[in-house]
This record gives sequence, C-alpha cells and structure tokens, in this order.
Amino acid sequence: MILCFSGTGNSRYVAKRIARRTGDDFMDLARWLRNGESSELVAEESLVIVAPIYAWRLPRIVEQWMRSATFGPQVRTWFVMTCGDEIGNAAKYNYRLCEDKNLCYMGTAGIVMPENYLPMFDVPDENMAARIIERAEPEIDRVGERIADGKPFPVPRNTLKDRIKSSLVNPAFYALCVKADAFRAGENCNGCGTCATVCPLDNIRLQNGKPGWGKNCTQCMACICRCPRKAIEYGRRSVGKPKYYCKAELTNDETKNL
Repeated sequence: MILCFSGTGNSRYVAKRIARRTGDDFMDLARWLRNGESSELVAEESLVIVAPIYAWRLPRIVEQWMRSATFGPQVRTWFVMTCGDEIGNAAKYNYRLCEDKNLCYMGTAGIVMPENYLPMFDVPDENMAARIIERAEPEIDRVGERIADGKPFPVPRNTLKDRIKSSLVNPAFYALCVKADAFRAGENCNGCGTCATVCPLDNIRLQNGKPGWGKNCTQCMACICRCPRKAIEYGRRSVGKPKYYCKAELTNDETKNL
C-alpha cells in the first residue's frame, strides 16, 4: 500500500510511478486529512509513505495522522521523500515513528524534484521543472525496484549539518513560518474556489467571492500553485516567481482543478 501526501504534485507523481513498479494500491492522504479523520489500514506486507520534506523532516500533519492511525504490527515501512535539494536527518525521525507505531522500518530515500516553496526559494520555470523530473525518474524507478524486491533503502548521509537542520531548524520553521497570514487573492481572482477544493486541510473558505484563509495551514502551496488564474500571492515573497505544479500524468479529474 502506498500512502501519499502532496500539495503541488511532486510526491503524487513519485507515488504513482512507484505504484507502477510495485503493483501496490495508491491512496491519497488528503481524503483523511481534509476531514480530520484517522483510519485503520490493513497492509499485510508493506507500507510506503511518499511525502515532501518540510524543513528536513516528514510534514507534521503526516506524522500526526500516522500516529492517530492504526496499522498492522511489524508491517515493513519505507519512506520516500521529495525535496528541492536534500532530506537532512529525516531518517532518524522516521525510524522513531516506526518504533512508536510497531512498524518495521525499511529506510528513507530522498528524491530531488522541482522546488515549490515560494515563500523562501526560487522556483523553476516549466522547462527546467521538466528536466528536473526527467533526471529524477531513474532514481524513482530504482526506489520502486527495491520496494518491490523487499529490500531496505541504503542508509542516507548523516552529517552534523543534516542533524542541525532536522533537529533545530525544523521546530523554528514551524514556529515562525508555517501560517497562512500572508496569502492574498488579487483582483484577477474570479472566485472559482479551486484553492478551497485543493486545500488538504479544508482551511480556505470563499467570502464574498474571494478566498479567506484560516489558521490550520501547513503551507503545502497547493492553493497558490494550483490557482488557474495565478491570482494568489504570498505577500511580496512570491511575486514574479513561477507557480509550479507537477502536471505529469494527472487524471482527468485532477486536470479539471488546474
């Protein structure tokens, strides 16, 4: 079973490509996160968690959901994490999570995909993003093959810098940065509601034909990057930057929301 959380499509693309290699069922965590529901999952042999790196660790909302969900004992569990550059020491925390949930930890792999965190980083244009995805595909396939063969991932790099990022920078990021206060819809917003539809935490409501953001934001960038009119900005930090969304191999229903 493959469980995926994805705001701008990178992790969804990786999860679906892995599913083709392994033959596993693919499930989007948004169906539970949006309604604040936990779940009881039957994964007899394997579990694959595909999610982006948030400040060099698993997104808190994904970890919190996993801690609330019920899994079978000692299910082999792999973590595949998409990132703009590196995954820090995320493996340490994924291992701890597996210990706490009585899951058999099979390792953490990082997949470099196009950067999408507009508040802090540059985002590639469409052509550059396509090249980054093309370079990532052989590694995604290697990851899928190891999962299909039941093999653990190689132990990732673990330097002092990696440990500092995941242990010190991560909590500072959540304390200082993870909020929706700076999101704004401009005059070209037509009130279509796409932003509210794609928000995995149901944090956006249309008010007088314009979106309003609540306090339950994880900064997945789904709203700003999937707005069909590019009408949303994050303060001044996102102005002039491409609004990236991975459009590769989307279903018809997903394409309608772009």
